[in-house]
Amino acid sequence: MSPQTVDGLAFDFLGSKPIELELSTSPLTSDAGLLPIRQFDERIRLTEQFTNALVDPRVANSTVQSRAVMVRQRIFGIIADYMDQNDHDTLRTDPVFKLLAGREPTGTDLASQPTLSRFENSISIDDLWRLREFLIQTFIQSFPKPPTHLTFDMDAFDDPTHGHQQLTMFHGYYEQYQYLPIAITCAENDAVVLIGLRHGTCHAALGVDDDLRYIAARLREVWPDVQITVRGDSGFGVPMMYDVSRELNLWFTYGIGMNPRLKALSDELLVKVQKQFEETGVPQREFIAAEYKAGSWPESQRIVIKVEYNEQGSNRRAVVTNRDGWKVLPSAIYDDYALRGESENRNKELKCELKADRLSDHRFMANFFRLYLHVTALNLMIRLRQATARPEPAPAEVGVYTPEELPAESLDEPQRKTFFNRRRVRDVMAEGFASTWRTRLIKVAAEIVVRARRVIVRLSSSWPHLDELTRITEIISRIPVLILPTD
Repeated sequence: MSPQTVDGLAFDFLGSKPIELELSTSPLTSDAGLLPIRQFDERIRLTEQFTNALVDPRVANSTVQSRAVMVRQRIFGIIADYMDQNDHDTLRTDPVFKLLAGREPTGTDLASQPTLSRFENSISIDDLWRLREFLIQTFIQSFPKPPTHLTFDMDAFDDPTHGHQQLTMFHGYYEQYQYLPIAITCAENDAVVLIGLRHGTCHAALGVDDDLRYIAARLREVWPDVQITVRGDSGFGVPMMYDVSRELNLWFTYGIGMNPRLKALSDELLVKVQKQFEETGVPQREFIAAEYKAGSWPESQRIVIKVEYNEQGSNRRAVVTNRDGWKVLPSAIYDDYALRGESENRNKELKCELKADRLSDHRFMANFFRLYLHVTALNLMIRLRQATARPEPAPAEVGVYTPEELPAESLDEPQRKTFFNRRRVRDVMAEGFASTWRTRLIKVAAEIVVRARRVIVRLSSSWPHLDELTRITEIISRIPVLILPTD
């Protein structure tokens, strides 16, 4: 059928010709780029395993919207920047979202906001325990062969609330009502391994000792010889965390705030590096390795203090560690700790890009479940980026030269930063956050044509990122489907 002109909707700013609006009778979508992501999900069966972790208490023959439909609505909605249940009052008729949920574009509409709200509020404590197991199980699946070493970064982040959510509390430092979630991510593959929702004024390390016990036990069931390192900022630098790390035979490096005693210990070295900077104009950095015992600690700990001076002035930081070589190469201990900054990018993406700070349900358990939805959306994007990334370049290929042509893992901190930045420019999609995927791939208009034997998604041939979609789709098509174990 031919398009119809909309009476009265026209614009004259072009001057030479009027601009008129017409209505198309074909189903249209603005999110056709979600289709390859759904195809990738079908290969690794992530949303299927998420759904399998939930128990549906409803009578099967009395329901229209299955758990799988609603999970996919929410997870793919989050990826496409539709963060709230309200968004699905319109998305429920979108032809691509129907395809994502396993329905034909002309089929029954998807779940509405009230249905999704009832779904999220029906989640039980047992469901949340099973979702914790889902995260660790899919993390294990993501490795094609057993790793010999894993590094986990722990971060708490503020999650502001704006209503009457259970266990939301006013935090004086952040000056807001909030939750304080905890995220544990893996440095080797960026995946979120564990997520926890906690009340808004809790200590950063609350419950993390039990989280580490769970992670270490589960991973060593599968990989008995794996070495595990944990890192955390000064919020985790407390005796409880030192004790549990040793109990579990974990290597650890935790930040510790500079106090008068630590400053006095490093004052002499600070004078030295300041003088060297003033004489040479070159930024200076030195380290101190020592035994230190705070007044409240039951025993002394190994510490490394970084003393730095540059154009911006002095900068002193300290860490507590049990790692070997702390006295011989304190700089290596500190530089490895500094790499935990990459995990903060995952928190940034989770909170700011995928809007995990939109926990607006009243019930605490419903908000905890929403956090799992956001984390699963992030893990799906992380695994997609890695699966479709171009081969990692050698440092020299992106202009980072060393006399020995060292691999990227062996670069020092300044060179490593340069390498990572240039690698991001070289492969935008592999290094891009969710917003990059939205602007370059997901947010693309398409016409949906339903035929008797196939569904056609018609894209514009002039779309500038068509080659990228083609490349990513071809890679996904070669990924084997994950075979899940049967009970």
